[in-house]
Amino acid sequence: MNVLVFKLVAQRIALGLLLLLAVSALIFAGTELLPGDVAQSILGQSATPEAVANLRREMGLDQPAIQRYFSWLGSALQGDLGVSLSNQRDIAEAIGDRLGNTLFLAFWTALIAVPLAILLGLLAVRYQNRWPDRLISGSTLTAISLPEFFVGYIMIYVFAVHLQWFPSLSTVHSGMSLGERLYAITLPVATLILIILAHMMRMTRAALLNVMQSPYIETAELKGLSGLKVIWRHAMPNAISPVVNVVMINLAFLVVGVVVIEVVFVYPGLGQFLIDHVARRDLPVVQACGLIFATVYILVNMLADVIAILANPRLRHPK
Repeated sequence: MNVLVFKLVAQRIALGLLLLLAVSALIFAGTELLPGDVAQSILGQSATPEAVANLRREMGLDQPAIQRYFSWLGSALQGDLGVSLSNQRDIAEAIGDRLGNTLFLAFWTALIAVPLAILLGLLAVRYQNRWPDRLISGSTLTAISLPEFFVGYIMIYVFAVHLQWFPSLSTVHSGMSLGERLYAITLPVATLILIILAHMMRMTRAALLNVMQSPYIETAELKGLSGLKVIWRHAMPNAISPVVNVVMINLAFLVVGVVVIEVVFVYPGLGQFLIDHVARRDLPVVQACGLIFATVYILVNMLADVIAILANPRLRHPK
């Protein structure tokens, strides 16, 4: 790794960590600005002022906000996310199972969507302005235009209500086998694939078409190489940087943006967990979930930047 690449990677990592610190402050400040009093909400409106004051003191709510922020951040860095106000359960333990379910859903979606998006992008470029390209581009444009909750409900109506092939509620638990879990998440996975596949395919197509205009591509074509070989061997390596970026951004969305899908299919993931505790005004859980979502999104995007730098041939082989 040359000095320039090392410097750029170090800058991206430092910027990502600084951004994560800023987002953690925004999450804490946002929950602090919510109307109402947490202690009053727990004890009810009939509680005496003395009881509310005592509970605020026990919870540390009588301390300055900046002191509580650094105490919360320090504990979070050590893996201590606090205790839920609604059930007194350790938040890290409660979130562990839900985060595992969300990652399980995201993994199987990515496993299908990423290679399929790249393959469709290659085919669209290979048959540019012909019927395969128009069919793929038109279908993906339609998928992008539809709200994700609408796609989810259409899936439920067609495959769960009308055809009765799959369950409408994606309930999973630890006692299920892998096959049973995959069967239960078929509809949410299919919905997520339709949502992210379109964006990844269109960005892959755009990146490849941009590279296809380069002089060395014309040279490769003049040598008699077939269209797919030219795209795969010469265009794809130089288009990998923007493709990796869009793939990583969509992978971040799979973890961060599945809240709507989890609610639609009543899937026991971290998004559904967050919505349930927002309704209960359980601020420690809301803060913990927000911090986890922000961490995943920032780290995945930071990883995308680092991979894009390392994959750039002009940086790896400077003249």
